[in-house]
Amino acid sequence: MVTVMIFAYYKRLSPAQKRIYRQSDEISVIRLSRPSDLQPLVEELAAALKGGSNRLIKSLCQKLANGITSELNVPPVRVEILAVRPHDDRGELHGQYLPEEGTSARVQLWMRTARYKRIVAFNTFLRTLLHELCHHLDYELFGLADTFHTEGFYKRESSLFNQLVQTSKAKQDIQAH
Repeated sequence: MVTVMIFAYYKRLSPAQKRIYRQSDEISVIRLSRPSDLQPLVEELAAALKGGSNRLIKSLCQKLANGITSELNVPPVRVEILAVRPHDDRGELHGQYLPEEGTSARVQLWMRTARYKRIVAFNTFLRTLLHELCHHLDYELFGLADTFHTEGFYKRESSLFNQLVQTSKAKQDIQAH
């Protein structure tokens, strides 16, 4: 018997949404057949983030997103890199996934913290990109009718992250942040 970790908001979901939540929770891995092909982009992204070039960061994030979606044979997403994170009394927004009818879905990421306007730590930035891509994959790869933050969702995000930072240089760059 599999134990499903239930987050507090689960109680507010409709029966149909609860079924989707449980389906999502059962999927814990996204396997890339050739993650080593994408690892150089991760290393370049780590270096680019240190420099703060919005244009270069956007280009590398788009290439990484394209590499993942292409390998998984799903429609691409458009990546947008924005400056300072929006925030309110609940915290800062790191990224968001915006599915759009009739056009490519979008992923928005903010590269600077709200309070100090510092460049976001690489580890956080990459995880945010992968997190938003996982929402896209819930719809396009797994055919889920909705996308929820489940334990399985976070495991899928981690599985992508771990595959992409396997090289020692990428690990060193991440640890330096």
